[in-house]
Amino acid sequence: MSFQGKQKTFCYIQSNKGSVDEVFPLLCPVRENDWLDGWNCKMIHSASGLIEKDCVFTTPHHGEHETVWHVTQYDPMDYKIEFLRVSPGENVIRINIDLEKVADELTNVHIRYQYTALSDEANFYIENQLKDDFCRSMKWWEKSMNHYLETGEKLLKDSESYD
Repeated sequence: MSFQGKQKTFCYIQSNKGSVDEVFPLLCPVRENDWLDGWNCKMIHSASGLIEKDCVFTTPHHGEHETVWHVTQYDPMDYKIEFLRVSPGENVIRINIDLEKVADELTNVHIRYQYTALSDEANFYIENQLKDDFCRSMKWWEKSMNHYLETGEKLLKDSESYD
């Protein structure tokens, strides 16, 4: 029997204390260094040096290979981004981000992650642990961005709880 990767989708809505025009530029692999502690990327291809359609970058990963990210959609007029993220031997993730103006200084960030396992170990992870890790990650991301929007400084993981 051949391998069958499990697939699961998780959604989260972050509430960010800034306008869509303040929040959207922060969703760039280069700009994330400003506000997300632990984030580290290496730009592989970008004409502008920042996020754009067909931008490709990598991030460190616990496995043998780096995680590769490809920006498949980038629409600053409608505040939408889509990434395809591949961690070789582990998973492929399609990430959709869509910003919604709630008020002048309040933005909802609709985040959708579709995970597809590439191994038996990843199938087990998707079935048994992913949901909790996803929620914890989204809360940390939301808390970090709000801290940056309010103070202009990066929130350090050592100084705050993830929850």
